[in-house]
Amino acid sequence: MAEITAAAVMALREKTGLPMMECKKALAECGGNTEQAVDWLRKQGIKTQSMRADRETSCGRLAVYTDPAKGVGAIIELKCESPPVAASPDFKDFCNDIAKTLALGPGAATPEELLAQKSLAHPDKTLGEIKDDLFNRMREVFELSRIKRINAACGGYAHHDGSKAAIVEIAGAAAAAAAETAKDIAMHVVALAPQAVRKEDLDPAVVDKEREILTEAARKEGKPENIIAKMIEGRLRNFFAQCVLLEQPFVKDDKLSVGQLANQAGIEIVSVDNWKLS
Repeated sequence: MAEITAAAVMALREKTGLPMMECKKALAECGGNTEQAVDWLRKQGIKTQSMRADRETSCGRLAVYTDPAKGVGAIIELKCESPPVAASPDFKDFCNDIAKTLALGPGAATPEELLAQKSLAHPDKTLGEIKDDLFNRMREVFELSRIKRINAACGGYAHHDGSKAAIVEIAGAAAAAAAETAKDIAMHVVALAPQAVRKEDLDPAVVDKEREILTEAARKEGKPENIIAKMIEGRLRNFFAQCVLLEQPFVKDDKLSVGQLANQAGIEIVSVDNWKLS
């Protein structure tokens, strides 16, 4: 039986981040071969993961990556079991790696397809292998629950705690140069959570109900019927300014609406994805 030296155990620990005793056992099982020990540890971790697969993943992070020059972006959600793990540097780095790989790689239709791809941050490993390594060190189940890639000019923003994030697709001749404006609009979306991009995108039933409420309120105020219709249109503008992105006052400068900001930048807002940690 090969002698397992303290130096070999320490080297394996530095490579895997696992406890000394687990590293020593792995080396003993693999006759002192470090590479085989790494594979052995990974397989043991996968077995443990399968036994814990039904554990609740109620924490996690959202991450966004955009590349204005290449006209691509991505937003992802990675779940875990506890707040300390969600806040750890390794977990944050992995979330960012997933988002960047989705945006700049070949793309993926499903989380499983994405996890099978090589990581951009660590090209010697797939994202799935990195996920398994993190499980081995943190002993928590991870779930890549949502992914989306935008194949167009876009801007993105994620809240500092990873609980909220948005990605905004833009178009127009100036779109490639308007990445910072798109990012600001994504930050606005995260802050104010508009219900729709345009007035026309709102559910007509919601608008009709608001019109009905405002009309009834005006009648109770004793307003004459011949001016109620004009009053309602004015009050509806306030309603739209609360819930429609292009009508909302811009969060960084309330003298501008988001629509006016977009016009000044020479862009059109095509779509918005506003996610909250699920």
